[in-house]
Amino acid sequence: MSLTLYYHPLSSFCWKSLIALYDADIPFEPRIVNLGDPDDRAAFAKVWPLAKFPVLRDEARGQTIPESSIVVEYLAQHYPSAASLVPADPDAGRQARLLDRLIDSYIHLPFQGIVSERLRPEGEKDPFGVEQARGKVGQGYDLIAPMIAGPWAMGETFTLADCAALPALYYADYAISLDAWPKLRGYLDRLKARPSVARVLAEAEPFFQYFPLKNG
Repeated sequence: MSLTLYYHPLSSFCWKSLIALYDADIPFEPRIVNLGDPDDRAAFAKVWPLAKFPVLRDEARGQTIPESSIVVEYLAQHYPSAASLVPADPDAGRQARLLDRLIDSYIHLPFQGIVSERLRPEGEKDPFGVEQARGKVGQGYDLIAPMIAGPWAMGETFTLADCAALPALYYADYAISLDAWPKLRGYLDRLKARPSVARVLAEAEPFFQYFPLKNG
């Protein structure tokens, strides 16, 4: 098989790539990486020196593609079934990329700061930093909510922006409830019902026990 995805089922950024692969029905070999295993990490570092997932390896083209957004761009470029993930129209393509960056920068990354805080040992907690991160996520909700153009972020077409939105909104909802943002709540519900997303969530289910906010 030409494509191999190096990933972990619990990783939010990996979800972005997985959703794109499943939505476009692109065959690939899944390669779960355990970064806590020194041997597995070392083997992964030979594929990508930073040892950060997701990473897509395309043996047929001799290409190694890191970073979730770039993985989706690569799929859209080389696989007709994924082409609509990045609209060909320059303005629409730019808007999809903008939404992807805004979602990652103003919802996804601040939320990861909240998760990191949960993992800090006692005596090294940063409550002020957590409150700042929570505020940034709320600001991200305020920013993104009016930009959702229809059933999907760009309207009728499922795109890169939706691949980015699902992991960001799904996970952040555990820290800053979307109930005060009904438009985003409805959007998340539609995303979760999409078959490609439902598959990603089902595959992640056995690993949710390790997510520090899943059970409070």
